[in-house]
Amino acid sequence: AFVRKLRGIHPGAHIICLTTILGHHVNWDRSIAQVCDRLNDPKVHHFLFSKNGCGTQGHIRKPEAEQMAEELAAYIDGLGENIWRDASRLKCAMERAQKGEPLTVGFLGGSITQGSLASVQERCYASLVADWWRKTFPKSQIADVNAGIGGTTSHFGVARVAEDLLSQKPDVVFVEFSVNDDDTQHFQETYEGLVRRILRCDWKPAVVLLYNRFYQDGHSAQRVHDEVGRHYALPRVCMGDEIYPRIASGELAMEEVTPDGLHPNDAGHALLADAIIRRLEEALSWLEADRQAGETLVGPEFLGKPCVLPEPLTKNRYEDAKRLRNQNLACDKSRGFRADYARQDQITDVFRYGWQAREKGAEVTFHVEAACIAVQYRKTIHKPAPVAVAILDGKEEEAIRLDANFDEDWGDCLYLQPILESDHKQSHRVTLRLTEACAVETEFYLVSLIVA
Repeated sequence: AFVRKLRGIHPGAHIICLTTILGHHVNWDRSIAQVCDRLNDPKVHHFLFSKNGCGTQGHIRKPEAEQMAEELAAYIDGLGENIWRDASRLKCAMERAQKGEPLTVGFLGGSITQGSLASVQERCYASLVADWWRKTFPKSQIADVNAGIGGTTSHFGVARVAEDLLSQKPDVVFVEFSVNDDDTQHFQETYEGLVRRILRCDWKPAVVLLYNRFYQDGHSAQRVHDEVGRHYALPRVCMGDEIYPRIASGELAMEEVTPDGLHPNDAGHALLADAIIRRLEEALSWLEADRQAGETLVGPEFLGKPCVLPEPLTKNRYEDAKRLRNQNLACDKSRGFRADYARQDQITDVFRYGWQAREKGAEVTFHVEAACIAVQYRKTIHKPAPVAVAILDGKEEEAIRLDANFDEDWGDCLYLQPILESDHKQSHRVTLRLTEACAVETEFYLVSLIVA
């Protein structure tokens, strides 16, 4: 009766039944085992310490408490990471879809999300996952928004998410930046800002974090990203953790799934989608278990409750980052730079609404109020291209070089160069000046300033 009462109050919780190492009759533990068997609940567990019931006769001593803590912690870890994650928003979206309400599924990330190396867009992992939603919830009208842009990080993602994705009011958002971000505090902070920006939306979109890896050596930003994920108890799919070991062990040949050690072909995209879909189906099974327990999530008690986020894990200077282009930023003075007003027709049409120049000595200056500033410019494969410098507050001796020549061969890149990261907002003067522009083939293109 006691465990059933707990289950009624906490329908999704794991319940661990135990006694301690204090001396007691073995029938206590036998009775608990019988209760767990009769309940037949996969989230009700019976745990026994190694010295269960046969330890000290008095109150336990410090070494005994430490050993008990280690054993119980190891047992909880063995239940899997998902016990620390909150899938309530995701289950709510699924429940609404089952009722036939329209839903929008959004994807934000880099080139893999955009669909790089898929033969057609329909075979990109994002499209395959969106198809799963449509097939699983046929009564619901499912729209999808793919806001992937190749070669971009969560630093750019947090500055553009409102315009490129949240404007469509997605009910579920998949976030994928683990192979574009570096394993650093800077990218942990920009990633947290992005996560918080999505979570605080008043319609409570579900957020699912996606982690991939470089298949040649396994590196990614998963460590710092998942510290954020744990902090906000967000569900996640470690796609790279499933695929990389299979490649490293020789079970799966790298060329079967990726021609370059990173970007998936059709088979690789299918593997990524399968990993995500398995987690979605697991969440759907939790929803069914909740329904059998008499719990619903759609009502005003859940959707109408104010969103309260925990205190930030990092300094969290990027949650309200902005992308400043010629639509919302006027230059103080300009010599040789001209604004580009050509219309942007789609999310990936990225070199729009900026400023461009090609002559040595061309210069443009802006004033911005910010604690953190980054210059976003185009690195191009069409060389030679100009070289510029970014000068903050007139400090010529600290000028930062901006080389528009791109050494890769896959295409032009949106490059983001931080020039300031401080703790206090104040007014700053940002000047860009072309210092090298001899017989250039391509103009220098200033895409935006990212400020926070």
